[in-house]
Amino acid sequence: MGYESLRYLYKMSLAVSLRRALLVLLTGAIFILTVLYWNQGATKAQAYNEALERPHSHHDASGFPIPVEKSWTYKCENDRCMRVGHHGKSAKRVSFISCSMTCGDINIWPHPTHKFLLSSQTHSFSVEDVQLHVETSHREVRKQLQLAFDWFLKDLRQIQRLDYVGSSSEPTVSESSSKSRHHADVDPAATLFGATFGVKKVGDLTSIQVKISVLKSGDLNFSLDNDETYQLSSLTEGRRLQVEITANSYFGARHGLSTLQQLIWFDDEDHLLHTYANSKVKDAPKFRYRGLMLDTSRHFFSVESIKRTIVGMGLAKMNRFHWHLSDAQSFPYISRYYPELAEHGAYSESETYTEQDVREVAEFAKIYGVQVIPEIDAPAHAGNGWDWGPKRGMGELAMCINQQPWSFYCGEPPCGQLNPKNNHTYLILQRLYEELLQHTGPTDLFHLGGDEVNLDCWAQYFNDTDLRGLWCDFMLQAMARLKLANNGVAPKHVAVWSSALTNTKCLPNSQFTVQVWGGSTWQENYDLLDNGYNVIFSHVDAWYLDCGFGSWRATGDAACAPYRTWQNVYKHRPWERMRLDKKRRKQVLGGEVCMWTEQVDENQLDNRLWPRTAALAERLWTDPSDDHDMDIVPPDVFRRISLFRNRLVELGIRAEALFPKYCAQNPGECI
Repeated sequence: MGYESLRYLYKMSLAVSLRRALLVLLTGAIFILTVLYWNQGATKAQAYNEALERPHSHHDASGFPIPVEKSWTYKCENDRCMRVGHHGKSAKRVSFISCSMTCGDINIWPHPTHKFLLSSQTHSFSVEDVQLHVETSHREVRKQLQLAFDWFLKDLRQIQRLDYVGSSSEPTVSESSSKSRHHADVDPAATLFGATFGVKKVGDLTSIQVKISVLKSGDLNFSLDNDETYQLSSLTEGRRLQVEITANSYFGARHGLSTLQQLIWFDDEDHLLHTYANSKVKDAPKFRYRGLMLDTSRHFFSVESIKRTIVGMGLAKMNRFHWHLSDAQSFPYISRYYPELAEHGAYSESETYTEQDVREVAEFAKIYGVQVIPEIDAPAHAGNGWDWGPKRGMGELAMCINQQPWSFYCGEPPCGQLNPKNNHTYLILQRLYEELLQHTGPTDLFHLGGDEVNLDCWAQYFNDTDLRGLWCDFMLQAMARLKLANNGVAPKHVAVWSSALTNTKCLPNSQFTVQVWGGSTWQENYDLLDNGYNVIFSHVDAWYLDCGFGSWRATGDAACAPYRTWQNVYKHRPWERMRLDKKRRKQVLGGEVCMWTEQVDENQLDNRLWPRTAALAERLWTDPSDDHDMDIVPPDVFRRISLFRNRLVELGIRAEALFPKYCAQNPGECI
């Protein structure tokens, strides 16, 4: 064969080999596609099941609780924001929040008590542009302010929706304050709602310098004498905003940060934070004690839910978290000295608080300017958890535990009352006081409980004794044990609940403060003040937030009624209704809303507390004058508390709705 023939045969064999290779590849591809097709349904089902099993992430752009409202724009008319349709229009849209913050009165909660001035011009920026400078001669104050500022930035990140596009770096209580500028493990450019990933959002401002000056006190311990006044000012220079917060103490400076946070808002039109070009605020509280009580005995509440509550308190400038740790139903605190209390009294092993939990809550609360005041109620409201004494050779620590018929021996089931003639009982209380004081820090106020003692319970054992005198002796003994637990120094204010005992002058008015829980028209309100006691008002007919949800028992009242609206809370001014003179007004330290939890667990906590608790916050911080009829609240107050409620929702607090959303979008139309 010639050369040309060999060349021809070679080409033919190469073509055949290529066709075979292509056929094999095609067959393999068809096989793989067939397998994928038949497994598609199973893969989808598996992914769906896994999605159901995973906890819902809060870092999901579509999951942010406040939706974007692109179809509406707003304009300010007569100090009211008017809603206008914006369907398909090319003109720049004004968001509801930007209109609200620049239309009418200052839109922060609680309202400042002194002077304020806001410019009409605003600027945009991103949280990454915010920096801190602290001026103080007190090193520990500097560290605490740095920590507070870190959490302030974390809250701003959440407001700006930055944490809804990936994981974020969350500051911890023990975190070094050297990381001062921001927590930006996430690419700050990855903003939401159509922003281009990889391109940082740029606002009008390139830098926001926050300068905090604490001029006097270096004390970080809580006291009713803490100076909580502050001044805030801001000034724009070119593309830089200089903010100055000046206070005499850490606590005043912390309130200044809360005000600054409310002078900042997120605009969903440009996806940036906004604030005023210039501002001035001078502010101070009217009452020293502005509290919230949470009962964690009737239902258990996680540390996370308690922290969430404290975040709301800090934003509203409340300063006392009264932690009703134990009651007859359960004893969830694991004591270092007496773990048997929780072993016998907790609902479950997981529904307990360790020493570390209490310390963690107290340290976190200080970041937000809130003191934790723990309470072990005694001698009544103490049953489950106290039944192990005989096994330890300590005798009966409590009596009437779970005794029936309960209505003979206590106010609500289950019954239980500490043994007033057992010295071991007092030693246990002393050790508990010692532990809790170590966890929560030095204080000038401690709560001993002391209410609703049922004398018929004790009468079964001590029928030859002056039972009321026995009750008095118990409280004085508890007071003496508290003094020993506090290194031999009695706190300046030792609080007890109002009761039949506090009406007898048994307890020295120089040492005891009475938390008045009864009705606002009861005679005891006048008698306690006349007898020289300092008081904290928590009137059941105004500031009990658990009321109005029906009876939880088949017989008896088992609940207070009706529901206390935020207007009820806000309008309650007992010092005015009682026409107190200047001397007796000074005896009113402040007030506290109470959340007893017979019918509340973690699922309802946020919306039972908020925004009604905020209504008390303004009443005690600002105490605005009120010339309106009963339960009528001025339209401006509706507008501001509605916006504050939205701020709580932005921070992950599931606050109760105030009225239909139409009314929120159209301020003043529904009032």
